[in-house]
Order: sequence, then structure tokens, then C-alpha cells
Amino acid sequence: MKNCWLRTGIVWAAVLACAGQAWSADTDASASAAAKAAVRPSGPDVVTLNFVNADIEGVVKAVSEITGKNFILDPRVKGTVNIVSAKPMSRSLVYQVFLSAMRLQGFAAVEEKGMVMIVPEIEAKMHRSPTSGPQQRPRAGGDTVQTQVFRLQHESAAQLMPVLRPLISPNNSVTAYPGNNTLVVTDYASNLQRIEKIIEAVDQPTDGDSVVVKLQYASAIDVAQTITRLLTEPAQAADPTSRFTIAADARSNSVLARAGDPAKLQRVRQLAAMLDSPTSAGGNIHVIYLKNAEAVKLAEVLRAIYSGESSSGQTRTAAQPLSATPLGQGTQQAPAQASASTPGIIQADAATNAIIITAPDAVYNNLRAVVEKLDVRRAQVYVEALIAELTADKAAEFGVQWQDLTGYGQSGTQVVGGTNFGGAGTNIIGIAGNPTTVGRGLNVGVIKGTIKLPGIGGAEIVNIGMLVRALETDANANILSTPTLLTLDNEEAKIVIGQNVPFLTGSYAVSAAATTPTPFQTVERKDVGLTLRIKPQISEGGAVRLQIYQEVSSVQDNTNPAGVITNKRAVESTVLVDDGQIVVIGGLIQDSVKDGVEKIPGLGDLPLIGGLFRYNTRSRNKTNLMVFLRPTLLRDPQKANALSNNRYDYILGEQIKSKLPPIIAIPDLGVPSLPPRETAAPGMPETPGIDPPK
Repeated sequence: MKNCWLRTGIVWAAVLACAGQAWSADTDASASAAAKAAVRPSGPDVVTLNFVNADIEGVVKAVSEITGKNFILDPRVKGTVNIVSAKPMSRSLVYQVFLSAMRLQGFAAVEEKGMVMIVPEIEAKMHRSPTSGPQQRPRAGGDTVQTQVFRLQHESAAQLMPVLRPLISPNNSVTAYPGNNTLVVTDYASNLQRIEKIIEAVDQPTDGDSVVVKLQYASAIDVAQTITRLLTEPAQAADPTSRFTIAADARSNSVLARAGDPAKLQRVRQLAAMLDSPTSAGGNIHVIYLKNAEAVKLAEVLRAIYSGESSSGQTRTAAQPLSATPLGQGTQQAPAQASASTPGIIQADAATNAIIITAPDAVYNNLRAVVEKLDVRRAQVYVEALIAELTADKAAEFGVQWQDLTGYGQSGTQVVGGTNFGGAGTNIIGIAGNPTTVGRGLNVGVIKGTIKLPGIGGAEIVNIGMLVRALETDANANILSTPTLLTLDNEEAKIVIGQNVPFLTGSYAVSAAATTPTPFQTVERKDVGLTLRIKPQISEGGAVRLQIYQEVSSVQDNTNPAGVITNKRAVESTVLVDDGQIVVIGGLIQDSVKDGVEKIPGLGDLPLIGGLFRYNTRSRNKTNLMVFLRPTLLRDPQKANALSNNRYDYILGEQIKSKLPPIIAIPDLGVPSLPPRETAAPGMPETPGIDPPK
């Protein structure tokens, strides 16, 4: 055996080759000299390493020559290393000794793509490191950084994480994912193997973590609620280790409990045994306070189920005995047949929204299970309706009228003539009698003084020889109505926004003693405006079935002797809409053109001069009306509160925008305004919405 010693400054490296060949490495020599010295022996060999205050870069070069691995050093990796081996070691252990030395200096090695990167320990977890899944064991790697996923079967990952955190390097990480109850740990491979053993020892099933107590007389639902109120305290809610879960299985009439404390499970057994005792009376009186359902309606359903009749059949009175076959026939809790001597009473108390049941225990237990399934929180539906109406009306009139009344009323033969088109305010005769009734638009006439008309009291009118009239109108309207409704599932809601208009339905006269008839009229009032009626029904898949009636009406003319004329647009339909989807339920697209002409026969058809004997009118009406709906499901209070707060803030912002500007001569009287939502939540003020006087 031959020893070779090389000394370079304060660095000593000794290599002992058992096969009779020597291998040496000088950490301060050039790369070519190190390559010549890196002659690997063919047989087994051992190495003795001695590095005293050696520079990390030089040590890395020596280890690279010994192990044949490629290293990449982070620029921040600086310092010296001390490695002393009193006895020779196997060459395969050199790499592990080197990694341990780096770890003591605060550096870590990350293996990636056949290379070893030496980086600061705090950043090792950010690099691509070997990762093992839940079904794989940590890879053997000594002090290399790896990532391991542990899936727990019995314990909670979130509760186990504080136990493991002190056992993991501060620069490395441990994270709990509650979704699938897993732990993700990034640390040194040697420590991951220890963590794995700890998790295997802790994640074990316990024999006393759950119990099932089968009841014979009492209702499992009532017993579960009573035990929960007894064993649940505010201090226990803050301590995760003292929490427990209790539930009722109505099918088997059993109470199920799960807790980490065996003493608490034993307490559950004792309480359930004490509560599950038979009663001496043939029929107990039980009071069930409902949380969501309506007691009066639910009582009718229970009577129908208990008596075996349909709900549409004859309804029994509250005090009438129920002697039909009870629920649970054929099960262990109820007898096979019901006796007429064991009547039952189901009564609803609307004041407290409670149901009073007088029945044997077996019957009551089954009715109690039905109440538990029906007394659930019903989802709400917020329906936004959008009614958009666009109208464009254009009209034009043009015509020439003339007359000659100069010789009218004089003796002898006189010629009187003229043309007359249109109605009051637009024809030449009406304007001549009362010039103040001239119609809209451009009216140009030729007046020849005045003239008296004989036979009518000598009335004097303006003698208009010719009248030229021209008018063009252009009316556009953009109406947008957005009524909204919030209602319970399967409950109809209605909103009416408009006026209550009287409609004449009849009239007759009543003769008085003086034979003077007294007129009498009957009037019926109807809502005119916007009406929306909706009845939603939610399916299990989240779709909403909407029964809709939408009506938009307005008064067109209230001067008609026959009565008020109204415009009405209504749609009634049943649609299926997904949550948050916008659907169009109806629409009207109407485009009408009217062209009218009044003329003198023959003369009005002449070219050029025919316009002196014609009166033309033309109009075009376009109407676009669309009705849209969007339902939104509100299954929990948080979503309902978010929607209400959004609408509240919107109205509050609009009121702030409409605040009147100050005027020096007029005192500030304040404006109605909603209180801020933060102050309105605990309790509304005495005069909500009114600013206090200054």
C-alpha cells in the first residue's frame, strides 16, 4: 500500500489507494493538473480527506474530481470549510460528507439535469428539486433538498402541520392542503425520511374516535340537538382539540358522534341512554319549533301523511283524532298496524311558528324525521327585469287652401268658392272664424279684410283668401324600465309601478221627487303602468323555472267620450333559465307608414298647379320593445347580504348626487337621504332618511 501526501498552503488532501495505485488532488493546482491526477483506480479504494480552512471553491473542485459530478456554484456561495477524517473512508461517502459540510455553512445542494447546484439554503426550495408523490417514499439523497407529498388518512393535515414545523429547517417549508388532506414538505432528504416515520406513527386510526348509539324510544333528531346544546361551549369552539361532531340518522333512529376525547364520547353514550326512556302516557305532547317552514302549511302535510289521505282531500280539524295507519309501518320503531285506540293530534301554532304533535313515540319519531327534511332553508331568487322600448315617429303635412267670400251676402248673383282640408286649427274656415286657433307649423295666408256673415247674427270673420300650411314632426323616445323582485323559491311575487286610473263602467239616472233626473255613474279603477308577476321554481341542477306575467300599459287618450283609451303590451310565459343567464321573453318590432292626400277631383291631379288643390300628410312610426329577465339564486345569507348592500350603496350614491346646491338667500332645509350602511345595520334612527335640522 502506498500513501501520497500533497500539501498546498494550509490545505491537505491525502488519498490512500487500496489497489496499490495512488490518486491525489491538489485544490490549488490548475485544471489540467487536477485532470491528470484524477486517474481512477480499477479496484475498490478509500479516501482520507483533510481540509483546514479550505476555500469552498477549491473543495468543490476536489470533490468534483473524486466523485465525477458536475457542480454549479451560486455567486453568493463564499467561505471556508473544515473537514477532518482520522480514518480512510469509502469514495462513495465523500459526496455525503461534502453536502453535510455545505449544510453547516448555510448552503444546500439541488440536483437537476445531471448537475449539482450549490445555492443558499433559503432559496433551495425555489429550484427544481426531486419530487415524490403520496404513494412514493422519499429518495435517498442525504443532504440534498427534495419535496415530498404526504397524504393523511386519519388525522387532519392542518392540525398536524404545527407539530412538524419545528422539526423542519427554518429556511424550508411545510404546507397543508385541506382539499385532499395532504402535507407538502420541502426539506433535506435525510430529514424527509424522519418526517415520514413521524407521520406514519401519528396518522393512525383510533378505536374511540366515533360511536353509534341506537335509540329505541326517543327521536334521534331531538336527542342530537339536546346533546349538542349541552356539550358545546364557547371555550370548546376556540379549542380545535375539544371539538366534536354529532349527527342524527333518522332512518335507523341512531345518534352518531365523533370526537378526539374518549371521555366526551362516553358522556354522549350516557346522555343518550338517559334520554332514550319510554314514557308512561300513551301519547306524548311534543312541540317542534320550525326554523324555515310555515307551521300552518306543514301541519296540513303531516296530517295528510299521518292519515294516509292526499293533501287535496278533506282536511281534518286540529282536534280531530288521527286513526289511520301511522308512518313507519313495518319498521322496528312503529307497529305493523295502528290501533284506533292510539289517536294522534297535529296542531299548528302560527304565533310561535311551531307544531304540536300528540302521538306515540314510534309515530312521533317518524313525523319528526319528516319535519327535519321539510324544515330547510329555502333558496331565494332575485329577478332583474329589463324593458327597453325605442320609438321613432316622423310626420309631415303640406297643403294649399283658398276661398273667396268677397261677394258673400250681397244681393244679386255672386260666385263663392274655395277649398278646405284638415280638421280644427288646420283648415282655412276654422282659422277664418278664430285666427287664434291656428295650428302648429308654418301657416302663411292672404287676408282681404273682414266680412260679415248674414243669417248668424251678423258675425264678423277674417276674410282669408289663401292659406299655405307646412309642418314636419320628429319624435324619438328611449324608455328603459328595470323592475326587480326578490322572492322565495316557489312563491309568487308581484310589483306594480304606475297609476290607478278610473274607468267609466256605466251610468243611469235616478228620478227625484221633483221629477228631475239625477245622473249616476259607476267607475272601476284599474292599475295602469308596469306590472310584473313572477313565480320561480329552482331545480336541483341550478336551473330556474319562471312563470312570468309582464304588462306595460299607459293612457293614450282620456278625452274620448266613450272612456279612457290605454295602450297595453303584455306577455305571459313559462321559461327555463340558468342561474345568472339573461333570457328574452318577448318583444315587439313594429314599423308602420301612412300616406294620406286630400284633393279636389281632377284639379288636384294636374301637374305643377295641382299642388294648389291638394293637402298631403305622411307619417312613419317605428317601435322596438324588448323584455329581458335575469334570475340570480341566493342560497346563503352572505350572497343575499352582498346583493342588498350593493343596491343600498347605489341608492345612497344617487341621493348624494342629487343634493341641491346651496343658495345664500334660501336656508338649507336638508334633503332625504339614507343613513350610511355601517350605521344603519345596528338599528335605524328615529327619523330614517331625514337630515337633522341645523
